[in-house]
Amino acid sequence: MKRRQFILGAAGLFGTGLLVTACGTTEKPAAANKPTTEPKGEITFWSSLAGLDKVTEAFNASQSNIKVTFETIPNGVNGGYAKLATAITAGDGPDVSTVEYPQLPQFVSDGHLLPLNDLIDTAATVDKLSEQIRGQVQFGDSIYGLPYDAAPQILWLRKDLLEEAGAAVPTTWAEFEEAGKKLKAVNPERYLASFNPNEVPITAALAWQGGGKWFTTEGDQWKIGINDQPTMKVADFWQKMIDAKIVKVQQAASDEWGMDLAQGNVAGVLGASWSARSLQKRVENANQKGAWIAAEMPTWGEPAGAFYGGSSFNVTKGSKNPAAAAKFITFLTTDPKAIEARGNGGSAVIAYPGLTAVAQKAFDSSFFGNDIYAVFDAAYKTITPGWQWGPNWEITKAAIGDAYGKLGTGGTVGGAITAAQKATVEGLKQTGLSVTE
Repeated sequence: MKRRQFILGAAGLFGTGLLVTACGTTEKPAAANKPTTEPKGEITFWSSLAGLDKVTEAFNASQSNIKVTFETIPNGVNGGYAKLATAITAGDGPDVSTVEYPQLPQFVSDGHLLPLNDLIDTAATVDKLSEQIRGQVQFGDSIYGLPYDAAPQILWLRKDLLEEAGAAVPTTWAEFEEAGKKLKAVNPERYLASFNPNEVPITAALAWQGGGKWFTTEGDQWKIGINDQPTMKVADFWQKMIDAKIVKVQQAASDEWGMDLAQGNVAGVLGASWSARSLQKRVENANQKGAWIAAEMPTWGEPAGAFYGGSSFNVTKGSKNPAAAAKFITFLTTDPKAIEARGNGGSAVIAYPGLTAVAQKAFDSSFFGNDIYAVFDAAYKTITPGWQWGPNWEITKAAIGDAYGKLGTGGTVGGAITAAQKATVEGLKQTGLSVTE
C-alpha cells in the first residue's frame, strides 16, 4: 500500500491541476502523433553526464535511420538547466534532454517537455520499472521521461582509517557520531565526513531518509513541510556534528575538499551510487586503492534509504523529430549496448530491470575495497516511500544554499531549513499556486 501511495503522490499532480499552474501553464503540451513508420532523420542530444558521447556513437553505429548529434552542457549547478530552458523557450533546444528527478516537475509545468505515452512502447519501458522510479517521471496519466538511473544515497568510507581508530562502519547515526569521536581521538584534525553547503540535494536525501515529507498535497493545495519534525531532527543532528567538528563544512568538489580526501583529513563522503567514479578520480593518485568502501547510509534505527540524484531522458517540446528522439531515449535507457558503451564512464544503478548487472560489468570497480554494487542493491531495497518533489525545486534549493553560506558565521542547519520553509511558501504563492503549511 505504501509504495502505491508513493507513485500516486507524483502521478496525481496533473490531475489536480497542482503542477500545471506552477508557472502559469494552463494545459498539458500536445502529445506528438504516434509513429506509424520507422523513425528516420537527425536529432540533437544535450547532456552533462559523462560517457554519453560514447553511447551516442554506439547508437549511430547500430543503425542507419537516425543520426544523433551529441553536445555536452554544464551540469545543473553550473547553469546547465538555465541554458536548456532558455534554448527550449527560444526554439533552439535539443530534441533530447537530460533532466534530474528533482527538476523534472518544473520542466513539465513550464511546458518544456512532450508526453511520451504515444511515442514509446510503455509496456516494454516504463511498465517494467519499479513504482518508486516510475513515480519520478509520471504526472497524471502522462510519462515525461524515461528514467536512466535509480541513485540510492551511499556513505563512502576510508575503512583503513576507521580500523586505525578502532571504529566500525556505522549502521546508525549514533554509531556515526561515535565513529567520528574515535577518529578525532586518534587525530584531532581528522573529520569523518564533510558537510557540503553547495550540495543541497544531500540535505533533501537525509530528510527523506529520516521520514521528512517536504512536498505533499491536500485537495487542490500544495502542503509545504520543509521544516517538519523529522527534518528538524536531521538538521539538529548535523549541526551537532558540525559543532563537534566530526564533519567539516566545505564545498563539494572544491580543491580543499579534494585535498582533504587525498591526504586522509576527511574519511568519508556522503554520496550516491554514481559517486564512485568521481571519488576515485579525486584520490586514485594518493595510494588509496582498496581503502575506500561503499556502505549503506546509517539509519535512525529502522531500515531506510533515499535517492540522491538520478536522471531522466526526455523529448523536448520543440523537437522537430519526436519519434526519432523517443527511439533514441528508449535505446539509452533499456538497451544493454547503451550501458556497455558508457563503459567506465559511470557507476550508476540502472533503473531498467537487469541492466545494473551490465553496468557493473562495464564499470571497473577494482579500486574499491568491497563489492560496491552489492551495497547499492541493498540500499536500493530500503528506499523510504512517500517522498515527492515539489513544483519548483530551485526555490527551495536556492534558499537553503543561501542560508548555508552563513554556516561559518553564526548560521545553523536548522536556521537554513526554517528560512527555506518561508522562502518556498512565499515563492510558490508568487507563482500563483495555492499553498498551505
